[in-house]
Amino acid sequence: MSILFKRYLLTVFALCLAACSTPSLEDYKETTPELHLNEFFNGKLVAYGIVLDRSGKLLRRFKADIDANWQGDKGEIKEWFEFDDGESSTRVWQLTKEGESLYVGEAGDVVGRAYGETRGSALFWQYDLQIEVDGESLQVTLDDWMFLFDEQRLFNKTEMTKFGFKVGEVILYIEKIE
Repeated sequence: MSILFKRYLLTVFALCLAACSTPSLEDYKETTPELHLNEFFNGKLVAYGIVLDRSGKLLRRFKADIDANWQGDKGEIKEWFEFDDGESSTRVWQLTKEGESLYVGEAGDVVGRAYGETRGSALFWQYDLQIEVDGESLQVTLDDWMFLFDEQRLFNKTEMTKFGFKVGEVILYIEKIE
């Protein structure tokens, strides 16, 4: 194999890696308005979302009523989900603010702890979640991005992976109602 061909392959590989790169939280450090979970997730909120499979096909729609409150650096977020297929579920998050921009969370279906960090108007939140798929329990990793649109609205995009491969995506819009 010639040195020129090896350089060509290395260049193609580097370009492929660059094309697959993901955004960094630092990319959002100058964005506004600034997201503080303890301020946005405080009071009554409503969320509307969709679940997509790995190819982007719509699997389900849902609405979630959310009641959130904070006492100092401790927060509780209660979520009541209603899916378009009639399923309903509840998740209760216990959150702790561990620094100016660091958050840790726990919930019944979260495996271990969720870790999140904010920069500007964005939050990156990562955790493992136990979900039911066709009657079988499955553990997936969630890379959860939240973007504050304004003081009343937030967009959330979550990629679900298993063994490093994308298995689905959740997109939702959250709005404060009180």
